[in-house]
Amino acid sequence: MRVQKRDGRIVGYDAYKIAAAIQKANVEVTPSQKANEELINEAIENVEKTTGDVIPVETIQDIIEKTLVGHNKYVLAKKYIIYRYQRSLLRKSNTTDESILKLIRNENKELAEENSNKNTVHASTQRDYIAGEVSRDVTKRLLLPEHIALAHENGILHFHDADYFIQPIFNCCLINIKDMLENGTVMNGKMIETPKSFQVACTVTTQIIAAVASNQYGGQSVNVAHLGKYLRVSRDKFIKEAKAKFGDSLDDEAVEKIVEMRVDDELKSGVQTIQYQINTLMTTNGQSPFVTLFLYIDEDDEYVEENVRIIEEILRQRLEGIKNEQGVYVTPAFPKLVYVLDENNCLKGGKYDYVTKLAVKCSAKRMYPDYISAKKMRENYEGNVFSPMGCRSFLAPWKDENGEYKWEGRFNQGVVSINLPQMGIIAKGDMDKFWKMFDERLQLCYEALMCRHKALEGTLSDVSPIHWQYGAIARLGKGEKIDKYLHGGYSSISLGYIGLYELTYLMTGESQTHGKGKEFALKVMNHMRDKVNEWKKETGIGFALYGTPAETLCYRFAKIDHEKYGIIENVTDKGYYTNSYHVDVREKINAFDKFDIENEFQSISLGGAISYVEIPNMQNNLPALETLVKYIYDNIQYGEFNTKSDYCQQCGFDGEIIINDDLEWECPQCHNKDHNKLSVTRRTCGYLGENFWNTGKTMEIKSRVLHL
Repeated sequence: MRVQKRDGRIVGYDAYKIAAAIQKANVEVTPSQKANEELINEAIENVEKTTGDVIPVETIQDIIEKTLVGHNKYVLAKKYIIYRYQRSLLRKSNTTDESILKLIRNENKELAEENSNKNTVHASTQRDYIAGEVSRDVTKRLLLPEHIALAHENGILHFHDADYFIQPIFNCCLINIKDMLENGTVMNGKMIETPKSFQVACTVTTQIIAAVASNQYGGQSVNVAHLGKYLRVSRDKFIKEAKAKFGDSLDDEAVEKIVEMRVDDELKSGVQTIQYQINTLMTTNGQSPFVTLFLYIDEDDEYVEENVRIIEEILRQRLEGIKNEQGVYVTPAFPKLVYVLDENNCLKGGKYDYVTKLAVKCSAKRMYPDYISAKKMRENYEGNVFSPMGCRSFLAPWKDENGEYKWEGRFNQGVVSINLPQMGIIAKGDMDKFWKMFDERLQLCYEALMCRHKALEGTLSDVSPIHWQYGAIARLGKGEKIDKYLHGGYSSISLGYIGLYELTYLMTGESQTHGKGKEFALKVMNHMRDKVNEWKKETGIGFALYGTPAETLCYRFAKIDHEKYGIIENVTDKGYYTNSYHVDVREKINAFDKFDIENEFQSISLGGAISYVEIPNMQNNLPALETLVKYIYDNIQYGEFNTKSDYCQQCGFDGEIIINDDLEWECPQCHNKDHNKLSVTRRTCGYLGENFWNTGKTMEIKSRVLHL
């Protein structure tokens, strides 16, 4: 016999737990009311007489109560009922006090590591985190079904962004910046009309970004192509002013030089406004807006030449960096940049190859931009090329009432991720057991995702006017519900997944890179895709399979499973799980093979697909990067580069940060030891948990040693 727990898990039956529960109640009653060993055994026997392979834990407890009452042990039965009730209350008790106090004292390591873009020392960030802890507590105790909350706690699934679930707000979006610039918008009750210059368009864009970011919890993306129109507006204005001022005293060539000089100045100032505003504005959640700029040279756009100039300037300024408080140029975290490779710029003799060469140079020094292949996107999304949302998830194709594809002004309702390795640990290679468990847990994920959807239903547009009334998503009336945008595939809702690599190893003993391991991994991916398609068909909601870049979750799932199941070679011993469908970094394959292998998984995971390769010494390896960029265009939808990259923000040193005799990070140039001013990246394994130094002065992670 097996037992179904409250969180939906199926576990082995254990008679000892029944005896222990009755004994705890025995302590609370007089001798005449105590259950002797014979009565306890009778209760256990009554449970074991129950027919069926699986028995709910509530049924077991009901049988015990009935047995006790049948022997006139009314007080004992009452104590047992109270014990059950207290256990239930314990699961629902307040969990915020200690976490909030630790946050205020800056002792909450989990929160400090959760988001590298948020400084938990700052008052504004603490205010958001305090509200978030309250939301998590209410979500767990009151808003989520108990079996979903317990599934989250046990690492069966991850209910993302529970710290915002108490509010009727969504995850991430593609801002409809074109509509907002052309038709105006409203912020803080003030009308913002169509910009009359490029500089003003850039300023308004950043104000929109900040307002949007403050009223949702995920990232947002902006297509900079919509700014090209306003660069031409500025140019036309400068021509008109020059002719009015100089008349016939200057020939056309001289006027053109003056105009070009003013356009260049306007371009630099406008792009600088975007970069500095995004990095200096603070949203209401205590961080810079999590924004992605989409850089796409579309020759069908009438403003393509203006767009090329804007993209060049964005890349130049990102390459230069931004000065920190010491006046040293550093790499800003935002905006994220996504650069599209097409026939005209894929380094095969295209008209705009020179822009791509600048992008590669920027990637080598600043880690961005990432790269999208227009060729592969068209294969996967019905001939379309469009931006990922700020969180790098992708929308499914959707057409409006005129049969036109629409991308901007759409959004993601939320994410729930499944822990794949945990099922492999439990199944121990038993395929029948795994596939049965897989379907049970996918059903749990579906229920959790529907909680997200239901929480948004009935939301009024007034909750965020910038989104729903003034163009970022829609232009609804005051008091109008947003429901029509939650159905019919207009918005997406995402099933994420972690640890395909570890699951494959556990179930087949092989990697997903070849043979039966690859066959199994693809079967798992296709099963998840089929499930989300099934849910989409049944509900009309835009379910999607999302290869999330959730590095922190890779650590959380691994930590939970390590504590539950101990050290398992190549699984829990690493301290992290491999992200989504990615091949583990310890696999000895080159960058090209890694892209080839992961491309097969990307084409299944169309709600979100990102792959990366690690390139040593990138700044001095531009030819290799250019070769990889060419390869991305032909072979994979979304690729990015990582490297070992150390930096001292105090003096600008850009090399390898050393470890001194006191086992502290130290800049070899200015001897700065302040970890808040040292950017130290070690991507050997991807582990993001708590590290420690052993006596050999190497960083040790669980059972594995990293030599730095």
